Amino acid sequence: QVQLVESGGGSVQTGGSLRLSCAASGYTYSSYCMGWFRQAPGKEREGVAAIDSDGSTSYADSVKGRFTISRDDAENTLYLQMDSLKTEDTAVYYCATLLGGWSASSWGQGTQVTVS
Repeated sequence: QVQLVESGGGSVQTGGSLRLSCAASGYTYSSYCMGWFRQAPGKEREGVAAIDSDGSTSYADSVKGRFTISRDDAENTLYLQMDSLKTEDTAVYYCATLLGGWSASSWGQGTQVTVS
């Protein structure tokens, strides 16, 4: 059974940084493409960053140059380093296993990020 548990969210001032973590279990983590999504109040969930099993990455235009996705396959953990945060980055952030593109098969419970 796939389990994804996010942590690291919180409140930060504009221009600050946060690092999100996602601990994965219940499946062969290293074989999967992984991604981070976010959902702001009143908006649809959107893909933020993705990383393939070979380490190749992709980002939404809104976060390019500010966010960095990485993975530690030995620890079955996904990370999202968020720098130069803006108020519009405020959202609940979710990690997910990806089937391809931004199509997700499993989700974590989410972690709140508030930038003010």
